[in-house]
Amino acid sequence: MTTKQIDFCIELARTENFSRGAENMFVSQPTFSYQIKLLEEEVGFEIFARNGKGASLTPAGEQFVAFLTNMRKELNRAIEQGQNFSAKYKENITISMMVRQAICFLPEAIREFEKEAAGTQITPRFQYDNSMDRFLKNESDVVFALEEQTKQLAGTAVHKLFQSHIYLICDKNDPLAAKNLITDEDIYGRTLMVGGGSPALLRSVQQKLISTGKIEYFNSPDHDTTLTNIASGKGICLAPGFLNDHSGQFAWIPYDCDDTFSCVLCSHKADHRPNLVAFIKLLQKLYSEAVAFPL
Repeated sequence: MTTKQIDFCIELARTENFSRGAENMFVSQPTFSYQIKLLEEEVGFEIFARNGKGASLTPAGEQFVAFLTNMRKELNRAIEQGQNFSAKYKENITISMMVRQAICFLPEAIREFEKEAAGTQITPRFQYDNSMDRFLKNESDVVFALEEQTKQLAGTAVHKLFQSHIYLICDKNDPLAAKNLITDEDIYGRTLMVGGGSPALLRSVQQKLISTGKIEYFNSPDHDTTLTNIASGKGICLAPGFLNDHSGQFAWIPYDCDDTFSCVLCSHKADHRPNLVAFIKLLQKLYSEAVAFPL
């Protein structure tokens, strides 16, 4: 299977017409049709059902083309990153996190670091699910994590970054937004969004509130859905401060609780590159200096 055949297959799925597909790919129709035929012979099933006007995807073809489309996007992204890297950089450090706001000082760190370490590129990757698993498979050099996730991880160096507190999130027009500190009593009688892949510590706090029988609760599958529900007036939620994007769209009020999340960076023990060590130390420095910054 060649990239040309992949592109031809995706284009025919889009146009459902051999002539138009060939024209868009700047080849003759016989060449276009022949490459599609070779691809179908290689995979061993009919991707397209031919008809008098053109071609339409078979059920098996629909699944196959969906996979090819995603694969082609990833391939294009890899080519673009390779071109960028080869043109300017000699070294790359990939840092993975579940959401952009998890490391709020990352843009500042990249700006400062790339001035001092010209030729080293910092590549962020945002992987809401399985970021730790991908790190362990060596798909990234550094990963943001909670310390509770790092227990008994072989071959991993753990670097403490900051302590993140628990906040209540509500609409800015909610009466709770006027408070400086939220207590359990403030939440009684309200609907609390729970779930959404909450860390164990947060689930424990949520369960403690639910067990009082003085609040309603609503299961929300992920943080973005939770924020949408809050904006639509369905409820409020508790969340770690590292999820705050500091956009001002919602009110984030400290919750009266001593529990905090220990946020860390993990790197591979065998990776002793000086620039990687320097970048982690720079992030630690930025957080240690952010005394008044809400986390």
